[in-house]
Amino acid sequence: QVQLVESGGGSVQAGGSLKLSCAGPQYILSTACMGWFRQGPGGEREGVAVLTGGIIPWYADSVKGRFTISLDNNKNTLYLQMNTLNSSDSGMYFCAAEPPPCYVGQPTTWDYWGQGTQVTVSS
Repeated sequence: QVQLVESGGGSVQAGGSLKLSCAGPQYILSTACMGWFRQGPGGEREGVAVLTGGIIPWYADSVKGRFTISLDNNKNTLYLQMNTLNSSDSGMYFCAAEPPPCYVGQPTTWDYWGQGTQVTVSS
């Protein structure tokens, strides 16, 4: 049983920043694809950022230049630094893990998920 625990969500005004955290077991964080997904009300879950092998990042076009995914092996924690937030960034954010190969466009294939943390950006 892999447990991923997110934290750091909240409410912020447009232009602000939030940093999400995802704590998990070290062997998963350092070997699996680790990703952040978000889901708006009534919407599909979409990939936001993925870290492969702990070092290779991928970002959705909508967040490039604003979001940064990173891993702290000492703390067994995955982060998502989100800057210059806008209302379209609002949603429930989930941390997920999938042994490679992983497909960000197919979230239903990812094996491990956290409970989610809500991000609300007001304009």
